Amino acid sequence: MIHKQLRNPVRIGLPVLILLLALAGFGASSSLYADVNGSAATGVQSLENIQSSFRAVAQNVIPTVVEVDVVDVVKRPVMTNPFEFFFGPQGQSSTPKEQEFKQYGLGSGVIVRRDGNKVYVLTNNHVVGEAEEISVKLSDQRQFTAKLVGTDARKDLALVVFETKDSVPIASLGSSDALQVGDWVLAVGNPLGFSSTITSGIVSALGRHSMPGSNAASFTDYIQTDAAINQGNSGGALVNIYGEVVGINTWIASPSGGNVGLGFAIPINDAKKDIEDLLSKGKVEYGWLGAYIGNLPQDLAAEMKLEGVKGAFVSNIFKDSPADKAGLQPGDYVTALNGISIDNANQLLQMVGNLRAGERARFELIREGSPMSLSARIAARGQESEISKQANRVWPGLYITDVNQDIRKSLELPATKNGVVVAAVEQGSASAVAGLRQGDVIETVNGKNVKNISDFYSQINTKKNTDLSFRIFRQGVELVVGLVS
Repeated sequence: MIHKQLRNPVRIGLPVLILLLALAGFGASSSLYADVNGSAATGVQSLENIQSSFRAVAQNVIPTVVEVDVVDVVKRPVMTNPFEFFFGPQGQSSTPKEQEFKQYGLGSGVIVRRDGNKVYVLTNNHVVGEAEEISVKLSDQRQFTAKLVGTDARKDLALVVFETKDSVPIASLGSSDALQVGDWVLAVGNPLGFSSTITSGIVSALGRHSMPGSNAASFTDYIQTDAAINQGNSGGALVNIYGEVVGINTWIASPSGGNVGLGFAIPINDAKKDIEDLLSKGKVEYGWLGAYIGNLPQDLAAEMKLEGVKGAFVSNIFKDSPADKAGLQPGDYVTALNGISIDNANQLLQMVGNLRAGERARFELIREGSPMSLSARIAARGQESEISKQANRVWPGLYITDVNQDIRKSLELPATKNGVVVAAVEQGSASAVAGLRQGDVIETVNGKNVKNISDFYSQINTKKNTDLSFRIFRQGVELVVGLVS
């Protein structure tokens, strides 16, 4: 399966279901052709009403969706000596040379704001993020040179601006939270370069996430639709039957790179904060808690008596972070944020990211089987490069799992050896500096036996800000490792 972002599409015929629903008005006892003044006329009128609705949406929305043309300047090595092609470098004369090439791309965008002569277009980051030149073409063929305002790679969104004194239509932004599976939607964009194309379909699913290994952004969920989307639709509008933008078309799942009825759009409510941040700050600011969060495997959830309980597991904490200051601990299981239940780690990460810096957030959690709550003041998330430099603040800096039969066999552990196994170590963390490795079996913490991960987290949290001593078993050898908290 190919998960493809759409730099270079929307089309579907009127769904058969619409026709069947309309024809249902003919009446069960009447012949389809018998009573043209009765039930048949009613059916035709129903179809005309649907058609008129689609026409109205198309007329209102198409002018607000633009074609985004980009030029990337790429450098490639060039061989000036033809013998190099066959025989490789030929001495000093073979000094590598580079030549610049222009690479053209096409996508779509939605006009979302106007401020004086400045007109702002929302599109995808993968459409314009690396572009040297950007131009915007309206449905009436007016064309403008545009500039990049800012991007958000985590959601695959970007904002560009062009200037004009002329009248320009602005899209109406709806609420993606109001969408339900089965709702009619229409996709507008420039599929395969065919400008101002509109296709129809339904909302096939909500809350979809990008697949592992795909290039699709992971810091948002997606609207899935069977409205035809193809390359070139990226950045275009997904609209409801009222002509309101409810999503930004972004990627398709396809074995061939073409439409197979699996298109995905970023919910417009996820994009609204980006628009405001990019306009006011030139960048998107995310909330930061300072905790590593993940989903518990089923066997570990059962061991911690959390089987069937939805939430997100805290494995590590950044020292002096909002999480640390609030009292959040490794081993905690977060079940709700600000009164909203948490289904999984991805949802919690998105919810925290959408909070404003300085905002207080209330977390409901389970610690060692007991429910509790705490309040944290959210900070602004730094760049990934800045966060990676703080690895020495990650506590305890490792990921563990229980010893099961497969692990025992793989590590050739004697039956007498019990504890928890180090599954991974955060590079640069206290655990890494102490020399802990993947595959180490932690038998005791500060002299206390560790039978499972519940024991482990209970022991490391017993005396906060106290150095820890681990007795570990590694390849037949007993070792003692100390961690400075």
